[in-house]
Amino acid sequence: MPAVITLSFDPVIRLSETVSIRVETLALAVVLFFGLLLAMRIGSITPSDAPYVPPPGLRPGDLVLMVFAAIPAAVAGGRLGYVLDHLDYYRAHPEGILDPTHGALPLTLAVPLALLVGALIGRLIGAPVGRWMHAVALPLLFVLGAGKLIGVLGATGQGLPTDLPWATAYEGLGPWGSLAPSLPSHPAQVYEALAVGGALVVLAMATRLEALAHRDGAALYVALGLWALARIAVGFVWRDPGVIGPLRFEQLLALGVLAVAVIGFIERTRAAARPAVGRSGSLDAEPI
Repeated sequence: MPAVITLSFDPVIRLSETVSIRVETLALAVVLFFGLLLAMRIGSITPSDAPYVPPPGLRPGDLVLMVFAAIPAAVAGGRLGYVLDHLDYYRAHPEGILDPTHGALPLTLAVPLALLVGALIGRLIGAPVGRWMHAVALPLLFVLGAGKLIGVLGATGQGLPTDLPWATAYEGLGPWGSLAPSLPSHPAQVYEALAVGGALVVLAMATRLEALAHRDGAALYVALGLWALARIAVGFVWRDPGVIGPLRFEQLLALGVLAVAVIGFIERTRAAARPAVGRSGSLDAEPI
């Protein structure tokens, strides 16, 4: 049965005979740029608990340094996740482990490793990491959701074949980001974008609750947990084979990320409940 939604366009912008760029790559760069601007804006209005009048916001320069450090960590985490998912192949072909042109960079390990390295760099430069964790929670979900939606521009992340009326298929030479792009399939990338968008709305409302009002990083753990739940739910229509029952490898990793998020949120909640000594900067001095 043909897909109701058939997409036919050139996913590549050809600047010359030898230079081209994928529309998906260009759109992702725009999303990352606006996500960074959003984080800077939220950071600028995220005051400290120090007794200054007016209370200072966060310094954008700190975020830039942390983001630049997080980028290679995200690449390493994505590569690690892919290698672990295809471990039998890479045991036989170890020379391909460090080849970035082979395989993909899944997000499930990329995101938490990028956040961890960014936080460590923040510690080194003396940035108030707790407040930055609070400030980047919403922008992180925005980037993850919009980034997934952009996958439609390159057929990246197509799910299992289906005859549902909203199945999508791609015509044309591509290059496309999924195998058999002309096969009507679940638009899994759209499902995840919608799920993460819902998580963003939930987090925006939850930030009014006392547990997330301390600007100590608890909001980021909530964002990470909601994102992991979205990936676990959408993962059931991914094309990857199950490794434990119906669970794909990336879903198992997402369960681990969810566990880390829950533990981190509990730790932050307990830290906020403890009496602060030297209120100025005390929340940012808590362990991450």
